[in-house]
Amino acid sequence: MTTKPKLLIVDGMALLFRSFFASAAMGHYIRLADGTPTNGAQGFVRHVLTAQSIMKPTHLAVCWDMGSHTFRNELFDGYKANRPSPPEEMLPQFDMAKNLSQQIGWKNFGVKGMEADDLIGSMITKFQDEADITVISGDKDLLQLLRPSTEIAFTKKGYTEYDVYTHTRFNDEYGIEPIQFAQVKAFMGDTSDGYPGVKGIGPKQALTLIQTYGSIENVLKSIDELKPGQRTKINENLDMLKLSHELATIQTNVPIEAELASLVLPNYEPQTFKEIEEHGYTLIAKQARSLYSLI
Repeated sequence: MTTKPKLLIVDGMALLFRSFFASAAMGHYIRLADGTPTNGAQGFVRHVLTAQSIMKPTHLAVCWDMGSHTFRNELFDGYKANRPSPPEEMLPQFDMAKNLSQQIGWKNFGVKGMEADDLIGSMITKFQDEADITVISGDKDLLQLLRPSTEIAFTKKGYTEYDVYTHTRFNDEYGIEPIQFAQVKAFMGDTSDGYPGVKGIGPKQALTLIQTYGSIENVLKSIDELKPGQRTKINENLDMLKLSHELATIQTNVPIEAELASLVLPNYEPQTFKEIEEHGYTLIAKQARSLYSLI
């Protein structure tokens, strides 16, 4: 019996931001000789190298946002409008991280107008029958993408600790199917993404509604069964409920211009990391040599 390939999909934006702010909080920007900060980009690469050593995938893909404006901003002006712009020290590190990823031999994916989440969702749809998939992210929205062959590893402490959700764990904890999670988010809203859902309905009520009725459509069909207060809140926010569902739903049909075979992990060569070190990314080279015995 042949073993299925194991595909590791990395939420590049999530790891880049996480790495940047973890070290920036202490004033550690780890600058190149010309003063360019590298803390986020180096942290991102070190995190992926470490994850690979732990999870031992056969294939790897890194997904990126391509700018801050997406189709969701076209749907709703307030989408992520409450988020501050990235700090100045982070600006050169977006391209830096992608270039380092490419230099090492990892495949980058990004589509203008889409978020990394949408690429991740579409990649899962394309490859779920060919491979066992693990996604690394910090974004709980991705719970809706869980499948029997897909797990989500949420970042915790450092580069080695994860809170791993499987399809079974999600079913046990939430009492619904992962695909229904976007409908829960539609009722409760998301303050970090800037959409309100139905004002006055929080996470517990939202989950109970979907557990009980199965979908937004069924809640609306059965609205006369709800308590008067809940009924009023929903009726007063119907348009926002439907819009919030659109915003919360991760796309799974974005064209992925790659086959699984093209995502095979490279054999790391000492020369690759020597060149990376010569360009000033010493922490990456040190991590690679430590984990992969590169001399």
